[in-house]
Amino acid sequence: MYWNVLPALGGIGLFLIGMLLLTGGLKTLAGARLRSILGRFTSTPATGAATGAVTTAAIQSSSATTVAAVGFVASGLLTFPQALGIIFGANIGTTMTGWLVAILGFKLDLGQAMLPVVLLGALLALSGRRKISYLGQALAGFSLIFIGIEQMKSGLEAFQGIVTPDSFPSDSLAGRLKLVAAGVLITLVTQSSSAGVATALAALSAGAVNFPQAAALVIGMDVGTTFTAVLATLGGGTMARRTGFAHVIYNLMTGALAFFLLGPFAAAVSYWVGSQDSLTALVAFHSFFNLLGVIFILPFARPFARLIEFLIPDRGAALTQSLDHLILREPAAATAAAKVAVNRVTAAAIHHLRTLTGAPVPGNSDYEWGHLSSAVTETSTYLDKIELSGNASAEFAEIKGMYHILDHLDRLLYRCTQTDRISELSNDMRLRRLTGVLTLATADAGHAGSPDECEQLLNRVRRIMRQQRKSQRDRLISEATDGTLPDETAWLRLDAVRWLHRVAYHLWRIRLHLNLLEKDAAGPGLKAVTGEEAKLDAELD
Repeated sequence: MYWNVLPALGGIGLFLIGMLLLTGGLKTLAGARLRSILGRFTSTPATGAATGAVTTAAIQSSSATTVAAVGFVASGLLTFPQALGIIFGANIGTTMTGWLVAILGFKLDLGQAMLPVVLLGALLALSGRRKISYLGQALAGFSLIFIGIEQMKSGLEAFQGIVTPDSFPSDSLAGRLKLVAAGVLITLVTQSSSAGVATALAALSAGAVNFPQAAALVIGMDVGTTFTAVLATLGGGTMARRTGFAHVIYNLMTGALAFFLLGPFAAAVSYWVGSQDSLTALVAFHSFFNLLGVIFILPFARPFARLIEFLIPDRGAALTQSLDHLILREPAAATAAAKVAVNRVTAAAIHHLRTLTGAPVPGNSDYEWGHLSSAVTETSTYLDKIELSGNASAEFAEIKGMYHILDHLDRLLYRCTQTDRISELSNDMRLRRLTGVLTLATADAGHAGSPDECEQLLNRVRRIMRQQRKSQRDRLISEATDGTLPDETAWLRLDAVRWLHRVAYHLWRIRLHLNLLEKDAAGPGLKAVTGEEAKLDAELD
């Protein structure tokens, strides 16, 4: 008799595989569109909730929606309260799977009809064409969901009359709490609340549980997803941990609300619906308490966000806080977060350089050399870990540009350690003037108000320094030859002139690549010119 449970277990397995294939295919097909939609339509927590619900329902993946939200905050495109709206809305979106299962899986019995569709999906997946292949993967996954439901139903039907609602905890306060705990356990095992809800629907359809018992299980499954969220954010940055913690608190609050609503809702179902349409009533209950939870929390989204930020303060270096490891598998999000770090490190490095040359900088903006060097290394390591796919050509170009910037930043920071050359600049009138020119040029180089003008200015300064390097060398050698300047001082000042030229060169290249990052691509003329100019500077060394 108990061997009949094997089809039910196999059905759960087929359902899980189907969900993995479906969400994987849809998520890949959505690609940049997911980020575009979330970013375009999220201006407040309320619009974020609506957008999060729709996108999660469309791609059947709350994790993809959550990771995108984390990436938006890490890259500065959204505030944390706005991202919370997306995360809240994703909870509503996940309930759509229950509606598909209840309507198509149980009412229409599509299990047998989907077998040929699995073959079609497999053939499309083997086509070798990227989009068609992912479409076939999603189609095969969609079909396996209903085949899995068919297996669950056939397995549980063997227990009709044997496993009854009396076999489970009674419909009392303590009994409902035990069933909620059982729902949490099921979600922990399957790592999918959708699979849990499908199992509860199958048990309800087979008469193994009644509506209040199934609803208590669904509440537990909804709460159980918080553990999945916590596991997903382990090892992530501050934003990832805040997201996971917010998800836990929110789902516990929603679960408590659903628990108190269970009695009245079950009474209403018993009175108005009866046992004829209890499956639809169960998924309606799942959607209802999630929707109600979002409605209640949205007016308090900003205070809730401040509470989470207080409970989980920023950690790690301020310059690289945007580098969240949770989003490494999403090239667009990870690349955007890396660009934020590169911009911050660049601004801090230029402030440090200005401090060394005696120029004023904003208060508390000067970082020590060790912090800057560590930030460059950390950002470079993060770029190494970004998982690029075959269709991530735009991200590949941006990462390549950031490597160029980090290389020049590393060499610029090395120049900042040459304190003997820097101190000698103030001992010669002409070198003091050249230092003043460099200082003026870097006044806006960290946060350029007009990037193109800033790049042109730094390019002019670099050319001036290259010309002055030749003329000052002739002057200093002449002064050393006629004895008006000690040889050691002359050589040191020659090094100081070279220092000015090399620093100007690195600053120009950094700003040039920063501008290219914003424009995504440079014209061939610009590339040719900058290549020839860089060659001239390199030949001097």
